[in-house]
Amino acid sequence: MTGAPHIPVLMHECIAALAPKPGDTMVDATFGAGGYSRALLDAGATVHAFDRDPDAIAAGSQWSETREDPPRLVLHARRFSEMAEALKEAGVGQVDGVAMDIGVSSMQLDQAERGFAFSSDGPLDMRMSQEGDSAADFLNTASDEAIADVLYLYGEERQSRRVARAIVAARPLTTTGEFARVVRKALGHHPGAPKDPATRSFQAVRIHVNAELDELTHGLSAAEKVLREGGRLAVVSFHSLEDRIVKRFLREASATGGGSRHMPEAKPVPPVFTRVSKAIRPSESEINDNPRARSATLRHAVRTATPAREAA
Repeated sequence: MTGAPHIPVLMHECIAALAPKPGDTMVDATFGAGGYSRALLDAGATVHAFDRDPDAIAAGSQWSETREDPPRLVLHARRFSEMAEALKEAGVGQVDGVAMDIGVSSMQLDQAERGFAFSSDGPLDMRMSQEGDSAADFLNTASDEAIADVLYLYGEERQSRRVARAIVAARPLTTTGEFARVVRKALGHHPGAPKDPATRSFQAVRIHVNAELDELTHGLSAAEKVLREGGRLAVVSFHSLEDRIVKRFLREASATGGGSRHMPEAKPVPPVFTRVSKAIRPSESEINDNPRARSATLRHAVRTATPAREAA
């Protein structure tokens, strides 16, 4: 494997925001198929890449840059929320850029045996790390109230209680096809409708199984800690829940904190990020080439000299 089989969404815009140079040290927080890492390596940077999926790490270990001395591609089989600890253990202080491509990778979606999609029937798994409780474990043991909460919070499914009751009545569920059929029946799906109603429930269960929103929150805080002054953060998200977290993080991190009517004597705190971009979305040509890009949003910012917050 000498390159990435999938081109990441908003690749050119993300790399332009990161502006890598020869000699830079960059973090690819979500290695996946390695698209961002390849672009950063081609620009002359050293890349520390993170992925909790052992398949992604195994594929990346075949790249020639992992065998250079010193290696220019350093793989970490860890969650990206752990990047601060991992970089410290690797003897790396601060870095010049952090790229995040949030959510499930194209490789995971395309492998039926991983259970992330219902386009092809496969085991009801959805675990990015291939460890811990699977989607089947959750759906076959949780109460209908717990399932409904997950579907509503993470999938924004308005009829979550109806779907949850249908799931409990149909248990045990073992395949993605069974899960999708239960959701469709509960919602009265008609073939040929523009969007499959099972999409929301699959997204919700996947986010829950992998604790994705907590991981994103902690990952943004970790990026704040490891970026040097002038370092750049670029985050690509794929749905409103993720983008809301990124937008709020950057808004708070770029604000000038200070006193309030309760503590008027407090001194203003300089922002920890500046030059925060507006939301950047894919062009029509990119969407035509890759329909998965349709919902993507890129936000980026530049780190200041202000010390990282204790709980960013």
